[in-house]
Amino acid sequence: MRRVVITGLGAVSPIGHGKDTFWKALKEGRNGVAPIEQFDVTGYPVTFGAEIKDFDPTIWLDKKEVRRSDKVIHFALAAASLAVEDASLPVETLDPHRFGVYIGSGQGGIETSFNNFHILMEKGPSRVSPFFIPMMISNMSAAYVAIKYRAKGPCLCIVTACATSTDTIGQAFHTILRDDADIILAGGSEAALRSIGIAGFAAMKALSTRNDEPHRASRPFDRDRDGFIMGDGSGILVLEELEHALKRGAHIYAELVGYGSTCDASHITAPDPVGEGAVRAMKQAMARAKWRREDVDLINAHGTSTPLNDKMESTAIRTVFGAHTDSLMINSTKSMIGHCLGAAGALETIAAIQSFEEGFVHPTINYENPDPECNIPVVGKEGIYADVSRILVNNFGFGGHNGVLAIQRFEQ
Repeated sequence: MRRVVITGLGAVSPIGHGKDTFWKALKEGRNGVAPIEQFDVTGYPVTFGAEIKDFDPTIWLDKKEVRRSDKVIHFALAAASLAVEDASLPVETLDPHRFGVYIGSGQGGIETSFNNFHILMEKGPSRVSPFFIPMMISNMSAAYVAIKYRAKGPCLCIVTACATSTDTIGQAFHTILRDDADIILAGGSEAALRSIGIAGFAAMKALSTRNDEPHRASRPFDRDRDGFIMGDGSGILVLEELEHALKRGAHIYAELVGYGSTCDASHITAPDPVGEGAVRAMKQAMARAKWRREDVDLINAHGTSTPLNDKMESTAIRTVFGAHTDSLMINSTKSMIGHCLGAAGALETIAAIQSFEEGFVHPTINYENPDPECNIPVVGKEGIYADVSRILVNNFGFGGHNGVLAIQRFEQ
């Protein structure tokens, strides 16, 4: 039986870049949500988000390529480079046909689409950029990374809204298990925190409107939550077949042992009220991992800070874990980095894995007034030092997509 381990972590996030900076900020409860600076928010119903700060794409791309590619690609290349470096991956000597890239995006190059639409309307079709299509289509993050590292194995872009990068990691897991690859760079990238993105999600009434105190807006499972906060970023993990990793002396962070994927098939945006699909996804992941419910220590929750999602997820967790629920630790990374959409699952998986390394469960900031309808044991504003061996990572997306990963401390 082939086994899949995680040997590299790369993060580009609203609270810092690189796994160590990202984790240090999470441990400290640092908040990445603030007033938007990258465009004029006058007249917008929502004026804040979790932006990427202090990011220089020319570290990973030359200036010409920066102009010819969207920010979603910049973030993906940066996170992939950080993951490859962290894994000490000898890309020059790898078998390129056994080396894959799975990177998804919920929105793709939305800024490029928006800008070129205005060019078309104002200046005519002849002025639309010849790079518009490759800058805009969602698969180009995976393509750019594959080209950079000559990864000629399977290369996929999966799009399942907020479950996107959970599903890319899960599908990469299955690909390595069935012996179609030995190494896959897997995760997601998102650069949707733009004027059209804010306007669209605000029109759906999905976003928090706490414009007067944005630092308190992302409050998963809290009674006073009023919507999610858009964030940008990218998370990429190096998934590797165990024997391949051992032969090259790789540091192993964790083992990926289970993945569940289901659909509510009930509504285009609202989750199933009792979380029927989420329940099945968690059970699938644990069954593949051969875990009992009592084996799980921590759930890195989807925890969006929206009324319906948090209530649904709480109900689903109670359904799956029963009396063991009260022994769990449950946190939400989104309390600090907002909702990074297609990149959320990968960044949250990176956060979860760091709990193995340091024996620490990061806080859920702004959790001040527990909602009785979210009757689960949430790790609040202070993190917890604890021995963590088995973790579920939950992500649920528009359209009823449910993705769950089961990861555990590596034991040879």
